[in-house]
Amino acid sequence: MNTKTRENLTAFWFLLPFLVALAVFFAFAFARTVGFSFTNYNLFNKNDFVGLDNFVKLPQDPLFINALTNTFVFSFVVTIMQTIGALLLAVVLNQKLAGLGFFRTAYYFPSIASSAVTTLIFIWLFRPTGLLAYLGATLGNYAGFILAFLGIAILVQVAQVLFERSRNLPATWYDPALLLVSLIAAFILTNVLAGVGIVQIGNAEAEPLVWLSSRDKWLGFIPYPLLAIIVMNTFTTIPTLMLTFLAGLQGISHSVYEAASIDGANPIQQMLYITIPMLRPVTFYVVTVSLIGTLQMFDQAAMLDGTAPLEGTITLAYYVYNNVFRGGAEAQVGLASAAALILAALTLLVVQIQRKFFVSDEGAGR
Repeated sequence: MNTKTRENLTAFWFLLPFLVALAVFFAFAFARTVGFSFTNYNLFNKNDFVGLDNFVKLPQDPLFINALTNTFVFSFVVTIMQTIGALLLAVVLNQKLAGLGFFRTAYYFPSIASSAVTTLIFIWLFRPTGLLAYLGATLGNYAGFILAFLGIAILVQVAQVLFERSRNLPATWYDPALLLVSLIAAFILTNVLAGVGIVQIGNAEAEPLVWLSSRDKWLGFIPYPLLAIIVMNTFTTIPTLMLTFLAGLQGISHSVYEAASIDGANPIQQMLYITIPMLRPVTFYVVTVSLIGTLQMFDQAAMLDGTAPLEGTITLAYYVYNNVFRGGAEAQVGLASAAALILAALTLLVVQIQRKFFVSDEGAGR
């Protein structure tokens, strides 16, 4: 046995566990799904061949159309928010700041928390009498106090800066020492005004939030329960994508930014004409991963089942699950398999469109 053959065999034995897992959990499962999609299988009866009936029934099911719409809306909105948020956060954390290691760890922490735990926390936040409702009521009650405080602080700061400049002393609008004096003065004066009744503090009760139970749509096309899932998913996914952008930013030579600064480019111009173009391969990866993940979002919709109306949270992935595990009703494995194949085809199609018309993995548009 020559050296090349031994090397190939060694590589094969190392790859064998992954090849077995791929064959069992992907190839075999995919083949079974294709087979089930042409039957009326319900987990108990024999596989009676029904041809394309399941694919014909899907467009006639209002819940499928709802799931398809929710999936596209969720994927489009979350991908944009995740990509922009992760890039901006990576740019901030790529600066030389005190305690940078702590902030990187703190911002990454939500991504390693359990998705189920995070969903339960957000359910508590969005409860009719949860934290957000309480904060909204508190903010409304103290709105006059806050506005008075800010207004007095600004006036005192402006007066101090103008006074210092009249004495020919250097003073900036954001001078820390002057700002501290302004904040202290504003706090004292605002409390005095509140004490004499000029500034009123309300005592209104918190109005219940109906996000999770509402059937209305925000801006006319995003159901409020789905909006809550969008907030949850964006919060938990941005940190992971931020690390990818951060790695890409550290691969850009600092001399490029120095040359741009010498040529007079400001930070915004450097961001638009240096950072974003040089991160195109990374952006392609981030957008691709985000699209695949959002099109297949399941766990957060499942956790909200029973808390929110089904039509407000259902996605294609949850539609597949809901047709198999129907809570006592007869399972529709064939219909769920057809929907799963459509989901797989849509995922592949969207990624290929993104690859062809936006950015390529080589970092050049096509």
